Amino acid sequence: MNVNQHTPMASPYGQPQPGYGQPTFAPLDSGYPPPYAPYNGPVSTYQPGVPPQGYSSFTTFPSKAAPANPVSELSSPLDLGHGRAPLNSGPPPVSAPQAYNQYGGHHQGDMQNGPPPMTQAPPRPVATQSYNQGTVNLSGPPTSYPQHYGPPPTMQHVTSQMGGMHINSGAPNAAVPGYAPPHSSQPPISTSFSAAPPASYTQALPPASSAPTQAPPSASQQYYGGGPPPNSQPPFSSSLPPASQQPFTSPAPPPPSNQQTFPAPLPHTYSAPPATQASSPSMSQPHQSFPPTQPACSTAPQGSFPPRAPPPTSSQYPPPTSTPSSQYPGPLPPQQQPPFPSGPHVPAPQMPPTSMCQSNHLPPGPQGLSGPPGTVPLQQQMPPPQPGMPGGYPPQQNGAFGQVRGPQPGYPGHYPSQPNYGAPAPAPGPPPPAQKRLDPDAIPSPIQVIEDDKAKSTEPFSTGVRGQAPPLVTTDFHVKDQGNASPRFIRCTAYNMPCTADMAKQSQVPLAAVIKPLAVLPHDETPPHLVDHGEGGPIRCNRCKAYMCPYMQFIEGGRRFQCGFCSCVTEVPPYYFQHLDHTGKRVDFYDRPELSLGSYEFLATVDYCKNNKIPQPPAFIFLIDVSYNAIKSGMVGIVCQELKTLMDRLPRENPELDSAVRVGFVTYNKVLHFYNVKSSLAQPQMLVVSDVSEMFVPLLDGFLVNVGESRQVIESLLDHIPEMFADTRETETVFGPVIQAGLEALKAADCAGKLFVFHTSLPIAESPGKLKNREDKKLIGTDKEKSLFQPQVSFYSTLAKDCVAQGCCVDLFLFPNQYVDVATLAVVPVSTGGSVYKYTYFQAQSDQERFLNDLRRDVQKPIGFDAVMRVRTSTGIRATDFFGSFFMSNTTDVELAGLDCDKAVTVEFKHDDKLSEDTGALIQCAVLYTSCGGQRRLRVHNMAVNCCSQLSDLYRNCETDTIINFLCKYAFRGILNNPTKSVRDTLVNQCAQILACYRKNCANPSSAGQLILPECMKLLPVYLNCVLKSDVLLPAADVSLDDRAYLRQLISCMDVSETHVFFYPRLLPLMKLESGSLPVAVRASEERLSKGGVYLLETGLHLFLWVGANVQQELLLNIFGTSSFSQIDASMTCLPILDNPLSQRLREMVESFRAQRSRYMKLMVVKQEDRSELIFRHFLTEDKSASGGASYVDFLCHMHKEIRQLLS
Repeated sequence: MNVNQHTPMASPYGQPQPGYGQPTFAPLDSGYPPPYAPYNGPVSTYQPGVPPQGYSSFTTFPSKAAPANPVSELSSPLDLGHGRAPLNSGPPPVSAPQAYNQYGGHHQGDMQNGPPPMTQAPPRPVATQSYNQGTVNLSGPPTSYPQHYGPPPTMQHVTSQMGGMHINSGAPNAAVPGYAPPHSSQPPISTSFSAAPPASYTQALPPASSAPTQAPPSASQQYYGGGPPPNSQPPFSSSLPPASQQPFTSPAPPPPSNQQTFPAPLPHTYSAPPATQASSPSMSQPHQSFPPTQPACSTAPQGSFPPRAPPPTSSQYPPPTSTPSSQYPGPLPPQQQPPFPSGPHVPAPQMPPTSMCQSNHLPPGPQGLSGPPGTVPLQQQMPPPQPGMPGGYPPQQNGAFGQVRGPQPGYPGHYPSQPNYGAPAPAPGPPPPAQKRLDPDAIPSPIQVIEDDKAKSTEPFSTGVRGQAPPLVTTDFHVKDQGNASPRFIRCTAYNMPCTADMAKQSQVPLAAVIKPLAVLPHDETPPHLVDHGEGGPIRCNRCKAYMCPYMQFIEGGRRFQCGFCSCVTEVPPYYFQHLDHTGKRVDFYDRPELSLGSYEFLATVDYCKNNKIPQPPAFIFLIDVSYNAIKSGMVGIVCQELKTLMDRLPRENPELDSAVRVGFVTYNKVLHFYNVKSSLAQPQMLVVSDVSEMFVPLLDGFLVNVGESRQVIESLLDHIPEMFADTRETETVFGPVIQAGLEALKAADCAGKLFVFHTSLPIAESPGKLKNREDKKLIGTDKEKSLFQPQVSFYSTLAKDCVAQGCCVDLFLFPNQYVDVATLAVVPVSTGGSVYKYTYFQAQSDQERFLNDLRRDVQKPIGFDAVMRVRTSTGIRATDFFGSFFMSNTTDVELAGLDCDKAVTVEFKHDDKLSEDTGALIQCAVLYTSCGGQRRLRVHNMAVNCCSQLSDLYRNCETDTIINFLCKYAFRGILNNPTKSVRDTLVNQCAQILACYRKNCANPSSAGQLILPECMKLLPVYLNCVLKSDVLLPAADVSLDDRAYLRQLISCMDVSETHVFFYPRLLPLMKLESGSLPVAVRASEERLSKGGVYLLETGLHLFLWVGANVQQELLLNIFGTSSFSQIDASMTCLPILDNPLSQRLREMVESFRAQRSRYMKLMVVKQEDRSELIFRHFLTEDKSASGGASYVDFLCHMHKEIRQLLS
């Protein structure tokens, strides 16, 4: 599957990973449980041609209504209580050991996603070190935690423990699929009451901010042909009424005496109620008084299938009450201790690789709701062992809320060990009672946070207030520049910077800014003003060279100014002098953009030009591969035809005038063909250079021409190229000499410019930069994997340096049918500020629209050449690290041969001194570039942020989306030098450090069983999990190395809005579309899909239209023009134009989404239960992924364990 035509698939958490592991302990029965096993659970994957019999996917897609809840200002506490059984790092036993080979070894159907067997003790992960305030050590010696082994607990206890997870203001949580907890690091309270292990790694849930989701563990298993499975429940209709409400809290050891119960304003506290054994309190146990709990939703009783309402647009938790904490008297019998598999690990059986989430089934049973008032009994009796199941593992519940599915024929085993695939089903035992799983609606919902932000961002955002966090990137808002740069140009991770380096180190919150210097503003916002100071040039500080900006303080009647960055005093030149008013402001303050605005441009003088001479207008050179593959795919004909119209759309500064950009043309295979298209010629002339080892340009006059003058000759050439090479048999290509040719042409013309290279295959012809096929799937997941992301030869790095020196930017359009080594070919585009576009298995019919739209945008978009960017800061911090597509020859200057409106640079800051709360911190980004008209300009963006000496102020004013942008770029660069496993562990560790520091220093004292998240970071776990599951860090078996290298370089220069939708795609229900407003999105989980619905999923690179199998005829007629589900053409890439409001509105939505993104998103129609659904499911990021990535709920529990270990 390739990233362009199909979507990138997620990657496996399958291998044992430090950070998700067990504490180190002595060998037991000669084996060690591999870390993090049930955390990912074996994920069934799709096996071509071997569908599971008799099972229909999507039996239910309930959406869930959740009660609303006031959001606290700072915290989102979730309480899991001590009764919450911690995550089991050891996997459940399984039948038939299988060899594990993530990429090689097995064909796709054989792929096993569980962790490999371990024969030696896993190292103690870095992610779970003891946490010392102020001295966070990411790589120190691991701390070991003693283990205590008792009799293996029964499974029922686990489900009871996990099932009871509850958030004070949310709905009850059902049991987490497939968990068995590891023993805690403290001895059990007593042998009889070993059921609630003490807190050392009790899991917790995220804040209840909204309608969170988790994928239905089973809906994803695909079924081809045939009705629903015999034992399965009838499908849910699409909605469920709000459930009844019952408050409950969790038992745990008594809190320390100084612990305070949570006051009302902390709504996101999650607590875990214990399971009651029917209602008989048969044994005593310690109780814990808990903060006031909210009435919570109880699930609908088993077997009832009421209609369900779509997920609410805003979370509807009831406001916290002020009732006294209730005691929860339910007893826990001793045999309910969670099981802990000891002995050698046997890998999970292989599952057909269809599903992104885990499926497990068990027959429906009655749900007896008995117990003390205010309790929710979770399980009344132990389920009988099922045939083929080693015992003790809870049946995993599917996505339906309160519904459990019957076992499939041949799938008798409970999660996660499902043996006997395809075997006849053994006789079923008596149906066990239903169990609940952790309720996804009780954990923080991205959709809720997004909708809340939209609701409060109604006024224009004024940038005049220092340290004010802007609305989220998902909110549509208007910006008024009043002295700080618009968030469209700069977004920061924290708008309150810590005053000291120690405080920054303690919190581990990255201090960074994502800067998009040439961002295009909406039509209703004014682009930066151009300021011309004449021959004197821009006014600057004498010492630090910062440009005049609103932070300069004029003194001595306006004759001098004091720099806000370094405090140096500089004379004001006579031509710039102006008197001050009674407030000390210059009289012309509002007339000068550089004094009153955050962003503006200066016209640069000749001193700012290369070699002190005014630059020539830039040139565009088109270099077209004419080898056999390029001709056969139709690419050459399409490119030549399109270039004829694009000649009229070259970028220009004044829309009224012709573009000053000159153009040239080259074709190539093993040799290069240059074309003379001088206006005086009747026909173009071809000059062939066959000695590619010493590249030169065979003509100067007539190669780069003005389009207006040579139009006829150019059109004649573009008509002839496809005909000239129509019968070619040359399959080999060169690549290095092609870029050298363009570079030499720009040097000869003494101008900057851009090369558009259209290339199809691995350059194996004898020439500089020749490559060999080094794709080796055996290296995936090993320490040598990092070498596959590094360039194969150093030739291209040297060539890139030469290109940057000349201002030669390279954009590469790839049309591969096999491995082309993107990691090496992309070196020049990435280093020169260019772009890579990839169209794997290019087919003219289906991919032409996407390619042509990308090409048109790429040719027309605003761009600067020969750019240098420098970021200056006020005393106390400095820019230390940069991420993006550029070249750096020193530590301060970011050099870009080309800088377009889509490119963002992420900058990290470190302390070099103390900051002051009074003055704050200042950032100035200045970019010197040549415009497409040949004008040298300086664009300046200024940003002032607050400084704080209290950690609570830091955590109050962060932006999670920007933090994720920084972390993903940091991680994707890290895989060049580190194994992907250690990169993932570092990310988890840093996230745990951030949240543990908040819990330790800012949150109210509370039970260790609570996961308390800062209000502005409550989505950090869900978004970080999306990064960890991305194809770059955790690839599925069918994600190629080229796809991963392509995504890696693409994401490295994305801005915050692009990384947001890429990692957490937008899923919109289309059943009711109103003109003028978008429907409220639903969470990216299969559980949120209704069989009767149609949904649009946007990832920033792809658009999917998912059609449920039970969609009403009227809806199908309005969208597709057919009344039958079976007649929908799944190969269509554009919607039919129909004369009805729904069709019109849907097409408008698709076009507006495409207009917002830098890449054209091809539309893919996905019919429920069709093969293409596997690709679609990959983007439901709250669910388990086919490659072994954890679901949101599971990851949140894991994150809580990490935080507790740091705190202990």
